Amino acid sequence: MSDVILETRNLTKKYGNFCALDNVSISLKKDHIYGFIGENGAGKSTFMKVVSGLLFPTAGDYSLLGAADPKEISRKRKLVGTMIEAPALYPKFTVYRNVEMQRMIVGNPDASYTDKVLELVGLSDVKEKKAKDLSMGMKQRLGIAIAMVGNPQFLILDEPINGLDPKNIIALRNMLKKINEESECTIFISSHILSELYLLATDFIFIHKGRIIETNTHEELEEKCSQYILIKDSDIPKTVIILEKNYPDTQYKVIADDTLKVYGKPEIKAGLSRYLMEAGIVITELSEKEQSLEEYFMTLIGGETNA
Repeated sequence: MSDVILETRNLTKKYGNFCALDNVSISLKKDHIYGFIGENGAGKSTFMKVVSGLLFPTAGDYSLLGAADPKEISRKRKLVGTMIEAPALYPKFTVYRNVEMQRMIVGNPDASYTDKVLELVGLSDVKEKKAKDLSMGMKQRLGIAIAMVGNPQFLILDEPINGLDPKNIIALRNMLKKINEESECTIFISSHILSELYLLATDFIFIHKGRIIETNTHEELEEKCSQYILIKDSDIPKTVIILEKNYPDTQYKVIADDTLKVYGKPEIKAGLSRYLMEAGIVITELSEKEQSLEEYFMTLIGGETNA
């Protein structure tokens, strides 16, 4: 059996002349936790709605849990749990009844499963409380419980951290890790709190203006984010030529007319300095830096003016 949970092929969604998704092709593997990163309007929620069956794509296609035929995909959706934009709750119903109703809707025959997911998300003690009386953090947990009651193999969460205080963010992170490990559930999660995604995800997908601009494993991203060499000099185009000639496997990005970042290769600093001086390039700065995931994302999309 394939370990690919979701594979999209040139998935496109247009609204008139506006392209919300532009030829998105990604592959998600079993048991991973994917962090989906992009600014407001980048296409994150649109993508989640398309693969959840809430929107039809304009072009392209996808396979879900090994199914490619639309009718078969529809049947496989019972194995997908979703919480997109906000938890869909019945405010006057109790926590237990909200989850129990969803269990019956998705056709899970295990009557004990409602209590199981409430225990999993830490809501057993408040199961007789009405949803409207819950705190923001508890509502988010209830939304995840509803998404989990079908015992999904694939969990899609859109901004589940929104509005949570630090204590609830930590609790949610630990809960999602537990779901991933104990339920063997692949998780696809978006969040504006990139530092929190960095602590949770095993893989990262960056989207900008409807296009996937980069994908990384946690290890790859850690290497790029942890250290870089900042170069400021008199001839960046010539610096690029020197880099590509002498360090062909090095990743770099020109961020200004006189500034360049070289990622994950602090050991080349001395040798690079020598090459630049031999080429007659005037160096104004050559230093090792560290950057956060937020800073790396801003670099990817070309700075704050593109956010």
